[in-house]
Amino acid sequence: MVKKIHILGAAGSGTTTLGLELAKELGFKHFDTDDFLWEDTNPPYQQKRSIPKREELLSIELESDSNLVLTGSMVGWGEKLAPYFDLAIYLWIPQDVRISRLRERERNKFGSEIDVGGKMHKTHLDFIEWASEYDTGDENMRSRRYHALWLDKLNCRVLKLEGLYELDEKINMIKECLD
Repeated sequence: MVKKIHILGAAGSGTTTLGLELAKELGFKHFDTDDFLWEDTNPPYQQKRSIPKREELLSIELESDSNLVLTGSMVGWGEKLAPYFDLAIYLWIPQDVRISRLRERERNKFGSEIDVGGKMHKTHLDFIEWASEYDTGDENMRSRRYHALWLDKLNCRVLKLEGLYELDEKINMIKECLD
């Protein structure tokens, strides 16, 4: 029986949206790796937690008996925690769609703070540049290549959903995999 699901992919590929919906459908808890990766700062996403602290916080959730869905990437820091997962789901969509989604998400989340002169402007530009390198980056960054290496090392089932699917289509494909 699948109790722990990890959904990963590039920023903007829909991991969180899928994870939230899947957790709701299955009655599982939902967590995102950002919950463990980042210190609570204002503005946000300014200071990463140490790797041992991330591992400690996430392991508390993974060691519980709760069924859960974790969205986001753990490459480069969560290797010790990978054995907890029963199923990994990898999402990939074309870069132009991802970057468009990210720009819209950032605008909705931070408003004018991402504009020139806003306190999130540089962070926003750096984030979009970093996200744009996903498909071409090497294994030294969160990239398609690094995720492929990560997935190859996992000892759980892996479901790859590559392409543009509607949310309900993805949920149905996952449910078929679970049956």
